[in-house]
Amino acid sequence: MKAQTVGRVVLGGFMVTAGVLHLTTQREEFRAQVPEWFPVDEDLTVLGSGVVEIALGSAFVALPRHRRTVGALLAAFFVAIFPGNIAQYVEGTDAFGLDTDRARLVRLFFQPVLVLWALWAGGWLGRRRTAADEQQAREEVETGE
Repeated sequence: MKAQTVGRVVLGGFMVTAGVLHLTTQREEFRAQVPEWFPVDEDLTVLGSGVVEIALGSAFVALPRHRRTVGALLAAFFVAIFPGNIAQYVEGTDAFGLDTDRARLVRLFFQPVLVLWALWAGGWLGRRRTAADEQQAREEVETGE
């Protein structure tokens, strides 16, 4: 199995897990991360983002033919939620063990990694594909790898 396929499945699984946690046991922690200025109710924001994470993660794993589209949507999602991470740092909100300014600041540097991971696993980054690469990609999609 190609590294890119493994990366797609792992990121998709991570997103589904995070989405389920939004809706269940970690709901309060996620509510604490919604910025004070955000105009939508905290709980509704957490529920909505959880559903989106489950949908995107599931699609990334289950729909390999659409990996480029889903990868781009996932990258856009990571960009869209980044202001919440910045707000957590600026507002000094403790959640998920991020209880110091340093920990909250370090976390900010991981969001671009997630964006790049989604783009790479979705097939947007990397070397140019040859005709042989395209054929192998079609075969992987057909076999589900």
